[in-house]
Amino acid sequence: MPANLTSSPLVTEQPCGAGGTQAAAPTAVAVDLGSSAVGVWATHRGTVSGPSGDAYASAGTLVRRGRIVDIEGCAALLSQLIRRYREPVPEGGVVAACRPVSSSEADQTVIRRVLDAVFAPSRIVFIDTVRAAAIGSGAAAGSLLIADLGAQLTEIALLQDGHVFAARRAEIGTRDLVRGATVDLIVDVVARHIADMRGSTDPSTMNAAFTRGMLLVGDGAVHPELPMALSTTLRLRVHRAASPRTAALNGAGLAAMSLLRHPTQS
Repeated sequence: MPANLTSSPLVTEQPCGAGGTQAAAPTAVAVDLGSSAVGVWATHRGTVSGPSGDAYASAGTLVRRGRIVDIEGCAALLSQLIRRYREPVPEGGVVAACRPVSSSEADQTVIRRVLDAVFAPSRIVFIDTVRAAAIGSGAAAGSLLIADLGAQLTEIALLQDGHVFAARRAEIGTRDLVRGATVDLIVDVVARHIADMRGSTDPSTMNAAFTRGMLLVGDGAVHPELPMALSTTLRLRVHRAASPRTAALNGAGLAAMSLLRHPTQS
């Protein structure tokens, strides 16, 4: 199993209903717990989303800089969101959860606690947000440089055929622009991390990615100045994803469906 896609052990199988009736068919679910918004996607149900805190607060109230800080609050928000579905999400499905690059085991344990409480899944898989966004944007093949400029967290990664080759993260995002940070500061952070990766990775892979240009997702992709500022400073083309705010959730949904169809896939 790749390092950027991990799985929790299987839990007990769901029993049949009364009178021997088969339980509901397993469902593929994707979850993206962002610092400004939380999104859920489920097969045959679509996407629901909601804010994960005050957009103008100095710190996230549920998720802060990519880390859950309120377990009960996150579980309550997810439960509220899935109640919007006309059909309930049955227990025992497969949940693919986006995680920021370089997330710790402790970070993943907290995410797992929330997902277990809300979905009671048979399997939880973690997929790096940048990888999910590349898949969701249909750009995972080949060498790809991708930047996810979120509300409170910036992630930059070099992918090779959909797998994370090198990655960096910085605790800065678009929400910091309303509290004194500048576009130039965010651009400089991205440029510095790319230069660091360029000095420590295979030159041919990075050169191929630079020739292709950088894929931009997250809140930063819809900012009026950031894409052009990044392109000018980095001297490469910057491609905004078609659905920058939901690209990661879409990719996680595709991963969940694949794992549901092929349960032994690693």
